[in-house]
Amino acid sequence: MNEDRPSSAAVEGRQPRTWLERLGQVLHGEPRDREELFELLQDAHQRNLLDSDALRMIDGVMSVSEMQARDIMIPRSQMAVVAWDAPLEEFLPTIIETAHSRFPVIGETRDEVLGILLAKDLLPFVASAESFNIREVLRPALFIPESKRLDALLKEFRSSRNHMAIVVDEYGGVAGLVTIEDVLEQIVGEIEDEHDIEDEETEILSVGENRHAVRALTDIEDFNAYFRTSLSDEEFDTVGGLVLSRFGRMPKRGESVVMEGYRFTVVRADNRRIHLLEVAPASEAVEQTADAADREDLPMA
Repeated sequence: MNEDRPSSAAVEGRQPRTWLERLGQVLHGEPRDREELFELLQDAHQRNLLDSDALRMIDGVMSVSEMQARDIMIPRSQMAVVAWDAPLEEFLPTIIETAHSRFPVIGETRDEVLGILLAKDLLPFVASAESFNIREVLRPALFIPESKRLDALLKEFRSSRNHMAIVVDEYGGVAGLVTIEDVLEQIVGEIEDEHDIEDEETEILSVGENRHAVRALTDIEDFNAYFRTSLSDEEFDTVGGLVLSRFGRMPKRGESVVMEGYRFTVVRADNRRIHLLEVAPASEAVEQTADAADREDLPMA
């Protein structure tokens, strides 16, 4: 079998060449910047040396090396948190509704993160909430600066075995949080879970009381028919295009905009487009394009 056959590099006592070195030899040229490198990779794709998924992932890896935690974090006001002194029966509905696996545990304010609570650690106490003591199940929190590069953060996640990090600003206050899934999605694209819309033909899905998950590619006409709204489709065909136009830029996850009495919150997005929105009645029916950075009524972590 060929696993018994030593490679030529091993025979000559040399280290095997890296994938990038082999690719460089195939493409015959040294790119001077990232744009030229990507052009070479696209050329390799056209020559069937790379498939589409590989090309997209390589582009994602290069993007991650230039992005910081602040670029993808969930803003502080959008964090689903648990108060350290709250009884189990008080915050359990939040655990169930958001369906997240990890929750920051805060003290007197959201700037005081005492640790991380894992939803699975609550299972032994569901039958007998009287014996619950949050200090017994609290896990240490990982704190990182807003400027933390995502490639370095991914390495830290792997070495520390943490899946969530609390992002702090230059003054030590909590700015938001970021998960390992957030970082990986920048490389491999959207990672769907059991709470995402699985049926490709389903564009609008109820996910709670007066809350709906809406694909960004949903036709505005279909949206209007479902929600009985009258959003204009003169300039844009899809809900995502209309929301993007209201921001005037590519929004980050957790940011929201209000139109016709509904708040459209970005649930999933990358550097190029919006993928998934959460739609819920707004607290006030006033159209605005401000960020949701100071809002606390839509905890999306």
